[in-house]
Amino acid sequence: MEKQRTLKDNAFLSGIALHTGARATLKILPAEPDSGITFRRVDMPGKPEVKALAPNVVDARRGTTIGNQHTVVYTVEHILSALHICGVDNAVVEMDGQEPPIADGSAMPYLQMILDAGTVEQDAPVEFWTCKSPLYIEGNDTKLVITPSDELKISCLASFEGCPFDPQYLSAAITPDFYREEIAPARTFVLFRDLEQLLAMGLVKGGSLDNAAILHDGAIICKEELRYRDEIVRHKILDIIGDIFLCGHRVKANIIAVKPGHYFNVQLAGEMIKQMKSN
Repeated sequence: MEKQRTLKDNAFLSGIALHTGARATLKILPAEPDSGITFRRVDMPGKPEVKALAPNVVDARRGTTIGNQHTVVYTVEHILSALHICGVDNAVVEMDGQEPPIADGSAMPYLQMILDAGTVEQDAPVEFWTCKSPLYIEGNDTKLVITPSDELKISCLASFEGCPFDPQYLSAAITPDFYREEIAPARTFVLFRDLEQLLAMGLVKGGSLDNAAILHDGAIICKEELRYRDEIVRHKILDIIGDIFLCGHRVKANIIAVKPGHYFNVQLAGEMIKQMKSN
């Protein structure tokens, strides 16, 4: 029987937060079996904590934000994506602010810090989330379907008006090796027409061409060349992997996603929790 896992050593990452523009430091610590993923705000009195679970999501418009009456943590999806694929069931993520470092806009820096720290088995069996019956989420142009599978497989269609190579589609079994080579390096992106609104909302203060790609008038603007011709759909898959980890368990299922986004990903994670509790 496969065992739960946590980090072998502490993992560290520092950098600029995407939305606040503040300097941010993140530390991932080992945690006890069956404790799940916990975010801890060490900059606040009492070091309040919040569990990485779908019912604790308080905003999912431009990223996935979790919170409770004591604290809030923004943009958790990239960290959760890397933890999920590294097989980390239990960890404490300490942060000295409300948002983690955005790094280069991908999950690769988080993946690398976890790989550098290593993981270790714990004396408790792992309980995967497995699909007992299909689940469906639908809204606007978005459709999400999850069906049974003995591995995590994601098929995703992404489409944005004016985006080159549109639409983009990718279907793959998400193994650790595939994730490291084909998914984790894919960077976040933003539509140029949305930038003014985001700035008016007080967001993306730390955004730059170092950590995001901008879609504008049929072109992608970024500091370096595209890492993949279909980098956008790969980042969408990266986000799905992080958001569904909010069900509280590593996932073995087949996911079909058409124009996914954080809001609907989180809804799916919530339905996954309900299904697990009902069985």
